Amino acid sequence: MSSEAQENRPALLHTPLYDLHVELGGKMVPFAGYAMPVQYPAGIVAEHQHCRAQAALFDVSHMGQVRLVGDEAAQSLETLVPGDLLGLTTGDQRYTQLTNETGGILDDLIVGRDEDSLFLVINASRKAADITHMRACLDTAVQLEALEDRALLALQGPQAAAVLGSLVPDCSALRFMQAGWFAIDGVDCRISRSGYSGEDGFEISTPADFAEPLARRLLAFEPVMPAGLGARDSLRLEAGLCLYGNDIDETTTPVEAGLTWRRGHPEATGRRRDPQAGRIAPAGPGPGARRQPADRRSRQRDRNGDERRLRAQRRRAGRHGLRGERAGHAGPELDRRGQRQGASDHGGQAAVRTGGLSQRLSNKESREGTSS
Repeated sequence: MSSEAQENRPALLHTPLYDLHVELGGKMVPFAGYAMPVQYPAGIVAEHQHCRAQAALFDVSHMGQVRLVGDEAAQSLETLVPGDLLGLTTGDQRYTQLTNETGGILDDLIVGRDEDSLFLVINASRKAADITHMRACLDTAVQLEALEDRALLALQGPQAAAVLGSLVPDCSALRFMQAGWFAIDGVDCRISRSGYSGEDGFEISTPADFAEPLARRLLAFEPVMPAGLGARDSLRLEAGLCLYGNDIDETTTPVEAGLTWRRGHPEATGRRRDPQAGRIAPAGPGPGARRQPADRRSRQRDRNGDERRLRAQRRRAGRHGLRGERAGHAGPELDRRGQRQGASDHGGQAAVRTGGLSQRLSNKESREGTSS
């Protein structure tokens, strides 16, 4: 790149933990407009394996945090995503996709319900586009607040609960995909039991000026080591989790990406809620009911259509594998309903064998258009 082109490049943004990354020897690379650590001196493989065995701390403050306020927030946002948001109770959250008018994926995101609002976590490279899209499409009574003054830390690994529980004992009661507000040293933080590593873990939303003191406290625990984007990528790859810009984009629908198991709508899956039994029951006549073939020819057409849809699905590497097998990993797995399954005791080697992650993230300015 010429010196003139370098001068015309916009300056990279820094997260509140930038100085700490440099102090810890992080290799800083451009990523989605931010200077982010791709790895630390221990290296990607060591960070990956440590997260599987103990606990790793990731800075994900480059991601967007958004608050939607208004009585119709869930109903309005639900018109833009395939996930069931009206069914969320306070403290619950759901993974879903923001889609365009043709069903293409604009972004994948986490939506949680707080007492008086919805709390969204969106990808870094899609922040501006997502916010613009939501402001244009949401009901005018819904107020959107971009939380620019907050940081986000991800503590992931089998020891994460013990470490964070020593600082915030009440957070240990959170179940997977639950969140709540807790005080850490008198500072209000939003803690969710979630992450993108395939491990048990937590994401901690904190005021920006409290991010570094909190990170230092967590890193002081013996089981915790810092980890960068390289290990985060290899961990999510091993867990079979999508990366926006690589596996999914505006030309991909949730069906093609194999994400229909995260839709959440009983109507979308051909099932309905039984209000008395509190469970999902087979659908009767109505929007969720499947058409029953009238003859053999129509049944054959249905089978052919199903086969075409299966062929159209884009396969992903990771625990789902190319033949549907699960690659071994040490963390809790999810079934098709998003429920946690038992953990495997196999070592996490599938992704680290791929190699070249550090180089791939460093090349072409770490593909700045790709999100985390």
